[in-house]
Amino acid sequence: QVQLGESGGGLAQPGGSLRLSCVASGNIVSVTSMGWFRQAPGKQRELVATATTGGDTVYADSVKGRFTISRNNTDNVVRLQMNSLKPEDTAVYYCRAVVRGTAYWGKGTLVTVAS
Repeated sequence: QVQLGESGGGLAQPGGSLRLSCVASGNIVSVTSMGWFRQAPGKQRELVATATTGGDTVYADSVKGRFTISRNNTDNVVRLQMNSLKPEDTAVYYCRAVVRGTAYWGKGTLVTVAS
């Protein structure tokens, strides 16, 4: 069993910054990738950014140049630095870890961007 604990959500003004963190614990041998997804009200969950153990990263086009994902393989921590936030970034952000082909999800943390 794998547990994911997210932190760092909250309220930010447009143009502001927030940093999300996620720690994986439990049976976390062979974590393939860790990353972030988000789901806005009335919309489907979508990829924000992921990072593999080898260091490859993938970003959604909508966040490229504004968000940066970083991962500590030793501590199984993944962070998402979010800069130049926009109201359309408002969503519940979920951490995901893939362990031996199985995806595990965190409970989510709410990010609200409003003036």
